[in-house]
Amino acid sequence: MKHNLSKLIAIVVGMSLVAGCQQQASKQDAEVKQTVEQTQPRNVLFISIDDLRPEIGAYGSPIAKTPNIDALASKGITFTRAYAQQAICGPSRASIMTGLRPDTLEVTHNYVKFRHKFRDVKTIPQHFMQNGYNASYVGKIFHHGDKDEENSWNFPQATHLMPEDMQSPPIYALESNNKLRDEYKKLMFAKYGEQAKYGLGRGPATEGADVPDYEYIDGYNAELGERTLAELVKAGKPFFFGFGMNKPHLPWIAPKKYWDMYDEEAVKATLAQTRQVAPKDGAAMGLHASFELRTFSDVPNTEAIPDELALQLKHSYLACVSYVDEQIGRIIQALKDQGVYDNTVIILWSDHGFHLGDMGIWGKASNYEIATRVPFIISTPETRAQGQALKTDALVELLDIYPTAAELANIPMPTHTEGTSLKPLLDNPNTKWKESALSQFPTPALREWGAFPLRPGMRETYFGELIVQVEQSIEQQFPHLWDKETFEQNVMGYSLRTDDYRLIAWMNSQDKSAEPFYVELYDHRVDPAESTNVATKQTQQVARLMQILRTRIN
Repeated sequence: MKHNLSKLIAIVVGMSLVAGCQQQASKQDAEVKQTVEQTQPRNVLFISIDDLRPEIGAYGSPIAKTPNIDALASKGITFTRAYAQQAICGPSRASIMTGLRPDTLEVTHNYVKFRHKFRDVKTIPQHFMQNGYNASYVGKIFHHGDKDEENSWNFPQATHLMPEDMQSPPIYALESNNKLRDEYKKLMFAKYGEQAKYGLGRGPATEGADVPDYEYIDGYNAELGERTLAELVKAGKPFFFGFGMNKPHLPWIAPKKYWDMYDEEAVKATLAQTRQVAPKDGAAMGLHASFELRTFSDVPNTEAIPDELALQLKHSYLACVSYVDEQIGRIIQALKDQGVYDNTVIILWSDHGFHLGDMGIWGKASNYEIATRVPFIISTPETRAQGQALKTDALVELLDIYPTAAELANIPMPTHTEGTSLKPLLDNPNTKWKESALSQFPTPALREWGAFPLRPGMRETYFGELIVQVEQSIEQQFPHLWDKETFEQNVMGYSLRTDDYRLIAWMNSQDKSAEPFYVELYDHRVDPAESTNVATKQTQQVARLMQILRTRIN
């Protein structure tokens, strides 16, 4: 009996040792598997949205209907203070895609190619391609007219798989509006000649036809995106896939069902809460006359935007945001359907913010918070495994996307970029981070809507009256400094955002060592809307921040 008991104990102990070894082996196997997963190349879904300010649910909007972006944020990290390097499409996208600042690239308006100075600069998709990836895109990733097709992409869009009856749509779904656009364009060319080709003569600013999503460009691109993504997966290599939404860029057009998501009284309430006057003691050159919006046929050429039209514009913007959200949801679902979601990093960003009546203007193209701050969300296999939304208030820049994408995808880091990988913030959102975020914009009041200096012919259009008014305001503010050529061509506004302040220094771009023409300071501790310039009252803060700014721009 004693012998049998000893034998039984030995067996039990042996079984326990075996079970322990098995558990230890399983744990080691799991750790090895996790290590392999964290080091093998990962796919990247790179989602770009045009002109989207942080008016979405994930950023606290009480009105925007954005369930798909919000779901992405719920399993990722939301950067609450992310800033564009310049609040206009071309320079912002050039900076993001190359990892270089607008001044470094010498791309500060929409009418210059980003390779004009550095012909061999390596873009994000190029870097991925050189590390064994297929790179493809659908929609707007680079700025229109500078898509870098030959260098940055190696995998074709699946246009051959699109149904014959599903063609890339015209701007408007309603034929009457396409006809109106053509007629208005002819009228502008008849009146203003060559000047009209720079953007005058557009159709209505809004449309909400009762049509399927693919009757507008972003819905069509979602259809094309699903098919292209399937082909990328089928190719069997890791992929970098850019999915670029054109909306909510003007004109604000989306299917009727997205307009119907919003109650007009609720939209009106958001407008009523919008501060629609320029900052007290702000720079006269810092705000423009809503030039881009005024190129549309149903918007007043020079008069104030009527309340009824303002309501329609805000409503249409929100409809476009919800329309875009739906297309993004479709592409994320396509990742799941293709079985690659679990090994894909998703990066969502907007190229800049947008004034919707804020400070009295409609459009991007300023150095203020409302134009420079953007939604920026990253979702990775690790953040999704945590099962909870992460947020960080760290000051980050869109310039940081390039190195971040490389590190999260487990490929070598780029060596030429000026940004910083944000991976430490994904590991710990409270990590101490940058002291400031830097943005810039040249004299918004005296630039066309592509940030290009005013062409002589622009003064001969209906904008001439507005230009004269702006010039008179600037001359009145700077009677001893005013010079038309200097203020049109050589003034660059540099905007420094810190934890508590925004400093804007209007400087001579030909001599950055000179004293600024004007300085604005906004104290975000008490004035998050940037309603009052306190530079003359907080001179010590101005001196401190100017020292930081000079270090960053020289």
